Amino acid sequence: MVSFFPKTRSSAQGAFVIQSGAEPSPGYVLRRARGRGGFAEVWEADSPNGPIALKFMSSSSSATTARELRSIQSFQSMDHPYLVKTHGVWSVPGYIVIAMELGDATLLDLMLLYHNDLGQPIPTSDLCAYLWQTAEGLDYLNARRHQRDGRRVGFQHGDIKPNNILLFNANAKLADYGLATPTHGPSTPCPRHGTREYAPPEVFQGYLSDTSDQFSLAVTYCVLRSGRFPFPPMPGTEMPKSNIRPLADLSGLTPEERPWVSRALSPVPQDRFPTCAEFANGLVKVHGMTMNRSESGNWRAVTDRDMELKRRIAARQRA
Repeated sequence: MVSFFPKTRSSAQGAFVIQSGAEPSPGYVLRRARGRGGFAEVWEADSPNGPIALKFMSSSSSATTARELRSIQSFQSMDHPYLVKTHGVWSVPGYIVIAMELGDATLLDLMLLYHNDLGQPIPTSDLCAYLWQTAEGLDYLNARRHQRDGRRVGFQHGDIKPNNILLFNANAKLADYGLATPTHGPSTPCPRHGTREYAPPEVFQGYLSDTSDQFSLAVTYCVLRSGRFPFPPMPGTEMPKSNIRPLADLSGLTPEERPWVSRALSPVPQDRFPTCAEFANGLVKVHGMTMNRSESGNWRAVTDRDMELKRRIAARQRA
């Protein structure tokens, strides 16, 4: 059985010491820690091309290192506006190091700011925009359009949660591809890994579906919207194969939101939405909003009233 919370810091003899001023590669100097989770920690660093984020993933063996390096390298050539760009990946004693774009914060940071400091949830217009952008990135990943070993594959991200969605000004981007799994069909065997509070039921059974990431995105929406999980806590620290969740508690959502989230959280993968975008677009409409591209090129969720005012202003300008 896979341990759910491995140690972040490597216990290997001679492991690289992660601290301010250290250089994991020539020209890369660690400045300050930006975050730490169950699987890795992220540092802000100077690089030959300016500020950058360096993610340190503990690596227990050469076989594990080779597999994880190969998985992450699959994403270096991907170019999508809602995927964090990976600039490079290498290994140092005890760790895999991933160089990537430096974000402003995570969606978890934003949620805590609103809930703890302002006593309110993230504004609906902002949350809907971030959900929509994340869904666009996921659909790009999930579609079988990527070349690997001479065949077209999709990728299930495998660990969608608020702290793996980074903010860059008005844009949300997916990060952390260390658990991504290539898929060739509607069901793909996989280790029982990931963050279990966000994991779909099929992962507990040892496989991924084409809609596994969508389930995790729906849990993420519940957490960001209401400040709590839709399922009760699970005992222990392992990912039990026999786990059966009760029906989702969606009382923290409005009646209009619940049918959309409930479908995305279906325990039967085939009963979920065909794409993440369909799920996100439904919630945008439920809140009486439309996705609109601003003059700067960024997409944002605006109310129907805002759109009507914009149309009237444009009509007056043409008159």
